[in-house]
Amino acid sequence: MRLPAVYPIVDSAAWVERLVPLGVRLVQLRIKEWPPAAVAAEIRRAQTCCKAAGAQLVVNDYWQLALDCGCDFVHLGQGDLDGADIGALRRAGVRLGISTHDSSELQRALDLAPDYVALGPIYPTLLKVMPWPAQGLDRIGEWKRRIGALPLVAIGGLTLERLPGVFAAGADVAAVVTDIVRAAQPEVRAREWLRVAAAA
Repeated sequence: MRLPAVYPIVDSAAWVERLVPLGVRLVQLRIKEWPPAAVAAEIRRAQTCCKAAGAQLVVNDYWQLALDCGCDFVHLGQGDLDGADIGALRRAGVRLGISTHDSSELQRALDLAPDYVALGPIYPTLLKVMPWPAQGLDRIGEWKRRIGALPLVAIGGLTLERLPGVFAAGADVAAVVTDIVRAAQPEVRAREWLRVAAAA
């Protein structure tokens, strides 16, 4: 499976609605600590936007809500895997992305036959304090050699300036959070990401 090279991660349907019209074709909705009903409403709103534009919505963590809302992509962290019904996701045709940070987590992910593997943080990140050190570009190459044709998503501390190096190291997809949503002009920055990714 081939994925778009730019993968914004946002915390609201409003952000999805801002970025998808610019040409973003893969976007993750990652909402933390909201009531389930509010999360479901955001998922449905974001899903409507993505379907209208031919984009793919990835729901972070809330696999049951993703099933209930008819979404076709879920991203799970290692902790989230413990309680997720992977069989139910597979039976519904929901694609799966899994976060990895070390070799044992990568093997666990591969055992579940995901649709992509994410590696991070590549660089120190502003989003949250991470228990893992920055992985660096060499680890991208190592992961890519291990997973072969499976798409590799690089995440964590990625900026527009770092993007070419991330692709050169072997990543298929670059996930971006703060470099777009905290930019002075997010739409302008998102268009630059799409342009640089296309050139790389």
